[in-house]
Amino acid sequence: MNKLFWATAFTLSGTMIGAGILGLPYVFSKSGFLVGIFWVFFLGLITLYVNLCLGEITLRTKQPHQIPGYAELYLGKWGKRFMMFAMFFGIYAALLAYLIGEGQSLSKLFTGGFEHSILFAIGFWFMMTLFLKEGIDGLKKFESRGVLMITAIIFFTLLFFSRNIDASNLTTYNLSFFLYPFGVVMFALLGFSSIPEMRIVIMKKEFLLKKAIVVGTIFPLLLYAIFTMTFLGAFGKSVTEVATLSFGNFVPVLGVFTMFASYFVLSFSLNNIFELDLKRKDYSFLFVSLVPLILYIFVELLNLADFVNIIAIGGVVSGGLTIILILLIQMKAKKKGNRKPEFSVPMNWILLGILATIFISGMVSEAYNYYSLLVHG
Repeated sequence: MNKLFWATAFTLSGTMIGAGILGLPYVFSKSGFLVGIFWVFFLGLITLYVNLCLGEITLRTKQPHQIPGYAELYLGKWGKRFMMFAMFFGIYAALLAYLIGEGQSLSKLFTGGFEHSILFAIGFWFMMTLFLKEGIDGLKKFESRGVLMITAIIFFTLLFFSRNIDASNLTTYNLSFFLYPFGVVMFALLGFSSIPEMRIVIMKKEFLLKKAIVVGTIFPLLLYAIFTMTFLGAFGKSVTEVATLSFGNFVPVLGVFTMFASYFVLSFSLNNIFELDLKRKDYSFLFVSLVPLILYIFVELLNLADFVNIIAIGGVVSGGLTIILILLIQMKAKKKGNRKPEFSVPMNWILLGILATIFISGMVSEAYNYYSLLVHG
């Protein structure tokens, strides 16, 4: 497999491995490691299936789009509106979480505290805005190197903390928190917006797309298992919401790189939504670069930020709606597509109904968690 294949696969992995991985140890500390790992692999397999469905959609369509464009093409205006809401909700929640996490991580790394988090977050935002100007060439180079760096740091962290891992922290569980990890795990698995980018990256070698999606999806699942085992095993219930802030000044480097990679890909995808699907190139800078910064400053100044809650609600709302819509699009694309795809994924109404029930239940559970938080504090 050549460099193009790995660049394509790591485009997906780099999108998935972001702020979500940093919140996994904290929610696993509530439910128990085994419960959390169950959700990682159960929802991970569903996500792999949906990623392949979306890959098939892109291959059945000659003209490249972002996901809302495919929704309009195959479902009509209503499909585009729902998909736009799901995509914007998820991407902006992610970008907001990344700015919060990066600000805290960089401040911790360079000053040993969190007093300058806002300044570091603004500096990170400025740097990522410059990176976005490199376009698709920058995406190819950045993802491969970024994911390799993330992987190296995770394994280094495992070696560093291996002596501190307490097996008892990994064997306890609390079934009353069985659904608690659902939203954060779902957020950690979100990478749908990168699939159309993968189709562009791998242009004229589309036969590699299926394998790239499989590798790009499974690779993060393995890293999540290693990462959560390391931090939960070492820190137990004392692990922080942003796991890499639990100990020392070096470990936040992992958080910096994970969010760095995903912020770039999601910004690139958001930019393509405005340019390819909305035909609003003149407004793309405003919505891609300035809106996340404005949201971040607003949330920080009013002290509304909660890292885990942001990624949890972003995961269930954006992930659940996007998955349901992708499956509906795929069913239509099988009949209306104008290109013969290199691979095809089976789909029927029964399977769609089962998956829709799972994610609607997740949304209801997360809504209940927020209601309890508002009522009981």
